[in-house]
Amino acid sequence: MENDVHRSVSLRASRRPDRFYNNFEMKGADGFFDDKSSSDYPIKVIWKRGFVRLLLVGGILWMMLILAVLLFHIWSCQSSLVFLSAICNKDSTVFHMLHNMGMVTPPHRCSIPLANDPEKIVIPEKRSPSKFVQSLSYFEEDDANTNGSESSPLFGGHQSWKQREESFKLKSSMMICLPKILIMLRGVSLWLHLEYLMDMMHLISLQIEDGDKGQWVGIWRLILLKNPPYDEPRRNGKVPKILTHRLFPQALYSIWIDGKMELIVDPLLMLERYLWRGRHTFAIAQHKHHKSIYEEADSNKRRKRYARPLIDHHIKIYRYEGLDPWSPLKKTKSDVPEGAIIIREHTALNNLFSCLWFNEVNLFTPRDQLSFGFVVYRLKGNFNFFMFPNCEYNSIFILHPHTREHSSKIEWVKSLNELKGNNSGLKESRGGLGLWSPYPADLDLVVLPPVARTSKAG
Repeated sequence: MENDVHRSVSLRASRRPDRFYNNFEMKGADGFFDDKSSSDYPIKVIWKRGFVRLLLVGGILWMMLILAVLLFHIWSCQSSLVFLSAICNKDSTVFHMLHNMGMVTPPHRCSIPLANDPEKIVIPEKRSPSKFVQSLSYFEEDDANTNGSESSPLFGGHQSWKQREESFKLKSSMMICLPKILIMLRGVSLWLHLEYLMDMMHLISLQIEDGDKGQWVGIWRLILLKNPPYDEPRRNGKVPKILTHRLFPQALYSIWIDGKMELIVDPLLMLERYLWRGRHTFAIAQHKHHKSIYEEADSNKRRKRYARPLIDHHIKIYRYEGLDPWSPLKKTKSDVPEGAIIIREHTALNNLFSCLWFNEVNLFTPRDQLSFGFVVYRLKGNFNFFMFPNCEYNSIFILHPHTREHSSKIEWVKSLNELKGNNSGLKESRGGLGLWSPYPADLDLVVLPPVARTSKAG
């Protein structure tokens, strides 16, 4: 009995391979009966191989498309063009993933050690003591005859080279040659200037007029400066930026903010952080790329910020008067500031510095970043200021880049010959007179220091 059972099992086991082999012969790989001798078999093989190749090609194209999008994302995030940088979403998961891979640079921001509660900030009752300069007065009018000039009076005056040299010598009581500004606001203890570029119709709809016909938008009072004194628009913008203490003589503090910046920090917290906490009276941000004035001048020429030969002439004067390129041996962190924000207390020495700074902008090119470090140098360490890191500067604002347009044709000038003859009208008639007045030295012998272009600026 047992032998019959074993025989039956062995027979079934021996039949299984044959049955499996027969099934494999009858069915193809696609589950259908396949007969290699059939006339349709070559077509089926071609169809199968074509379908697989189509899948492979589609997958490769899809991966190439994803790679192209990622590369464009990286390029737009690193680009200096406004349109491309606006496309980049720096808060996206893709950006953070690319940053972790080291393929993109994160926003240049760092946290600001601000006070927690503005209500608990104590505003100083007394003004900071004024060092070196106790009182400062101003020439109210430009006397052209006194300066040996036969032209009509100008807003910035006709400062001679001798007067300029004397203005850098600190005295307890000083008189500085500056324009007479007609706007005089009384009773202002704290003034904040925000030069927002807003849509005029939207601005008018938000305006409120007080009993004294003052125009207000929320807590901000609008002051309209009429009759611009210069031909060059950028030079006009330096009047409220640098001469804040002249526009608002009763103000104790001021904060200048460029129109492309949207303030996201309480102004009172800014005063406490950058002035009162460290007992500073003047604060300005460090430039992101450059520390030397000569680097900034080279960048200005590459980016066509003003006529190249005039920038060279401007910088040669500074070189002749002893300004060395910035180095770690200097007491300052940098010779080049980020001029979009200026936080200051209106002390006599700060007001003098602003006057001297404006005189340089009025006399030479309107690029105020070229003149800042020079005035600091000429005051021989007597002017102390707080230059805070550029990453904090980027944490104070939201940047709204605007499309840059060349403000004047003189920015395209590459040689002084282009300013002669029929093109002599390119010269400014009310500013930059020091670029055309004979300098009391031979500047042709001045050699500018070499510049290493280590940044993407320009």
